[in-house]
Amino acid sequence: MTSFFDAIKPGLEREIGSHTFGRDEIIAFAKKFDPQPFHLNDEAAKDSLFGALCASGWHVTAIWMRLNIQQGRGAFSGLLDYDKEPVFGPSPGIRNLRWLHPVFPGDTITYRSTTANKRLSPNRPGWGMLMSSEAATNQNGRLVCRFDGAVTLKVG
Repeated sequence: MTSFFDAIKPGLEREIGSHTFGRDEIIAFAKKFDPQPFHLNDEAAKDSLFGALCASGWHVTAIWMRLNIQQGRGAFSGLLDYDKEPVFGPSPGIRNLRWLHPVFPGDTITYRSTTANKRLSPNRPGWGMLMSSEAATNQNGRLVCRFDGAVTLKVG
């Protein structure tokens, strides 16, 4: 039997999904979580560094999380040969979060994850850590967001 932990290798890239950001959605998210003028109002956004209404970076990152949970595990289907479905635990966090280009209404962002490394936990027998590099690109292939992530998972 091959476990998911044994099957996954550094360098494995997978697409976890895409999302098109709508104007109303951008504003609704901003009202609740990031009420800055360039996320809330077209006129105010014109005078900002971005020149137009754009999504909060936190919104872009939150969509990654939703897609990762909804589709992420299924995205391994066909990429790996393993016998037992993985059991994921919590994430210890992310590093190097960068919002590199604004996301405007109508932009479709595609999210990809690349396995960077894996290791067994020295403190928790039967558990390991999977490290990844996450990237989000717009419909023109421009990188809009990137970060390094990690998640715990059962080893066997």
